[in-house]
Amino acid sequence: MFRFAHIEFLWLLLLIPVLILAHALYTRYKRKQLLQFGDPSLMAELMPNASVVRPHVKFTLEILALTLLIFALARPQYGSKEQTIKREGIEVMIALDISNSMLAEDVAPNRLDRAKQILSKLVDQMVDDKLGLVVFAGDAFTQLPITCDYVSAKMFLQNISPDLIPAQGTAIGAAINTCIRSFGSEESEASRAIILITDGENHEDDAKAAAQAAKERGMHVYVVGIGKPEGSPIPDGHGSFKKDRSGQVVVSRLNEEMCKEIAGAGDGIYVRADNSNTASRALQKELNKLATTEIETKVYTDYNEQYQSFVLIALLLLVIDFFIFSRKNKTISKLNLFGDKQ
Repeated sequence: MFRFAHIEFLWLLLLIPVLILAHALYTRYKRKQLLQFGDPSLMAELMPNASVVRPHVKFTLEILALTLLIFALARPQYGSKEQTIKREGIEVMIALDISNSMLAEDVAPNRLDRAKQILSKLVDQMVDDKLGLVVFAGDAFTQLPITCDYVSAKMFLQNISPDLIPAQGTAIGAAINTCIRSFGSEESEASRAIILITDGENHEDDAKAAAQAAKERGMHVYVVGIGKPEGSPIPDGHGSFKKDRSGQVVVSRLNEEMCKEIAGAGDGIYVRADNSNTASRALQKELNKLATTEIETKVYTDYNEQYQSFVLIALLLLVIDFFIFSRKNKTISKLNLFGDKQ
């Protein structure tokens, strides 16, 4: 298994395109300044040792070295030892509504971001449990297979947006069925739960039947309602709100009745999320009631550091860069390594 021990350092890679753009602009500026002094061919004869290629070669080597050093800072590692460990916990699949209606701002900062905050706190409280993530709108798919890797779970959670699913709608039934399949076909002695976070505007399928099917398999379906019954307009991302075909502003309302029916059919509870921690506490209380059992998990317990290779290659590039002069060397230029005209 490959991983970065300090993945946050990879954000430094954003400097690379900035430096490349700055270099291109500076090169263009120097070229314009040079043209003001006279004809380029005449200037080339007056400066026979000037090289056009060498500065670009040096810059390329430096950029490559910087990139490799950033990767080294992130500490790339390979898992070298896999071990099966036993934990006592439950298995939880999270189904998160990412339809456009979840961008409504009747809870702060909006429904989707509030849902992420609730789930993030829930993940923080997990110790030996397994969890997975399903996202849905007009369709549903597994974003994160069931795992004990809480770091990856929070990373996937942060990157969720309505853009992940082009087909708009709210297929709650499909989301629950996807969660059921994501647990796997094997029977488990661990208690299994599905946490559904939605505004309840189901337009696609029979969500109650899907919740009933989950119950028949020994699963519990807990529903968290996001939003307010009186509703809120949906931002369109351009400073206005979404409108229907007749030009009226679309108001998205929390369908609490639907949410309660789904929770009832799935042998779970319904809780409405607001700007407090009530929903998080209620969910954790219900999950704590579920019986825990030993869960076998394969994890990597030892990792080999790989940053040394990146550092060595970066140093080699810098050494090569050091021996490449910005201007032509009379002795070395005879070799014509860079194809400069004599």
